[in-house]
Amino acid sequence: MLTEQDLRELMSYQPSFPVLSVYLNVDPSVGSADVYKLRLRQMLKNCDQDAVEDTEAVERFVEHMYDWSGRSLAIFSCAQDNFFRSFSLALPVRNRTRRLNRPYVKPLVDFLANYGNYGVVLIDKQGARLFHFHLGQLQEQKGTMGEAIRHTKRGGGSQAPGRRGGTAGQTGYADEVAERNIKEAARFTASFFKEKHVRRVLIGGTETNVARFINLLPKTWQSLVMGTFPMEMTAGYTQVLEKAIDVAQKAKRKNETRLVNAVITAAAKGREGVIRLDDTLGAVHAGQVQTLVICEGYRAAGYRCQGCGYLTAQTLEKCPFCGKPVEIIEDAIEMAVRKVLSDGGEVEVIHQSPELEKAGRIGALLRY
Repeated sequence: MLTEQDLRELMSYQPSFPVLSVYLNVDPSVGSADVYKLRLRQMLKNCDQDAVEDTEAVERFVEHMYDWSGRSLAIFSCAQDNFFRSFSLALPVRNRTRRLNRPYVKPLVDFLANYGNYGVVLIDKQGARLFHFHLGQLQEQKGTMGEAIRHTKRGGGSQAPGRRGGTAGQTGYADEVAERNIKEAARFTASFFKEKHVRRVLIGGTETNVARFINLLPKTWQSLVMGTFPMEMTAGYTQVLEKAIDVAQKAKRKNETRLVNAVITAAAKGREGVIRLDDTLGAVHAGQVQTLVICEGYRAAGYRCQGCGYLTAQTLEKCPFCGKPVEIIEDAIEMAVRKVLSDGGEVEVIHQSPELEKAGRIGALLRY
């Protein structure tokens, strides 16, 4: 199971030799193990001859050690440096291989940003069921049940409305109990999600119960609610996960549209935003980037200073900042992703955006 710590370790790894990174879709609903082994061999044929030890290590792992769990696989190998890491993922990934001077982590950044540490709540008047999902897998579930709401029969002539047992009294009593139960469920949820470092929240239930529950959540957790959906408390976790991913993906697409529009608008105004490769790389080098946005699959060669690390798309022999030699790098986008994350910024991989495509496939919101 991939974690934030795993990503940090991959990003901090500084090998003495190139690293082969392999992403392989192994979705069992689409193909068999033999089909995926053949596809892997075809992918590895395109690697450099210098990568023979690494391709052999990858094939050996898939052939003899991989348990074929999950729907995709990420592998990183640097045999000359005695380095090998593999991660089974519960969500599909696009097939690709890269051999760079660092592990190719951009797809993992996308995974963690969009599917890492989800919290899902199913709420009703008596209690809540809580789920912690990470990268499409259930990590833990808990529940809390409050006081049962007693439903007494309506009284006869001796029971006047407004008294205990009358229509108004029964309604008031039921509302009071439900309010207490949902309030306790909100407190329990906030504690559980804080413990699990949840970053996004989805809530299922009736419209009335969901609205009550959100209103009783602490403000910090209200801001993390991505979406809501109708669902029975008795739903199985597989059904909950499928619905949660569907709702989350729809919310993500809306957020991507807002984010891309914000970047393009800020860049057009000449402040707090940049678009296109060279201007974006300049902002990355300056440590100005708060949120980097890139089209999924975008790659571009560039140049990096061997001294200060300056990144640019322009052909240079010497760095304009420190005068040190400049080297060609195969994927400047990957280097930009690493730099932004190490500076404490965020990276959003945009999967479908004609607007960002027209704007150069890359841009950023700036801190200043």
